[in-house]
Amino acid sequence: MEKKRNDYVDFGVMAGTYKTRLTKKFVDRSVWQRPVAGEVLSNLPGTIIQVLVKEGDTVKEGDLLLIHEAMKMFNRIVAPVSGKVVGIHVMLGDKIGKNHLMVKIQPEEA
Repeated sequence: MEKKRNDYVDFGVMAGTYKTRLTKKFVDRSVWQRPVAGEVLSNLPGTIIQVLVKEGDTVKEGDLLLIHEAMKMFNRIVAPVSGKVVGIHVMLGDKIGKNHLMVKIQPEEA
């Protein structure tokens, strides 16, 4: 005999409230985290083709940091903020996964 599940949740749509079950995929999803200013994360798994900065370099917003190959495309990774490069967490030829921290920049004081 199959055990009855009582894991319904309420959600509202317009003026009505409905009950539904959450899918396993939804329950097991990664929790969203607010991006940290100065952290450059990979959006896709891929390979580092070129690193154009080193620790201690000063960069401006939009400066080219590195080239990341993903899905046979070369992606130009640029600085999201102006500041000083305080950490490089990749090397030429590294194979990285999604959301890998590639470069850390200490933002300038405004």
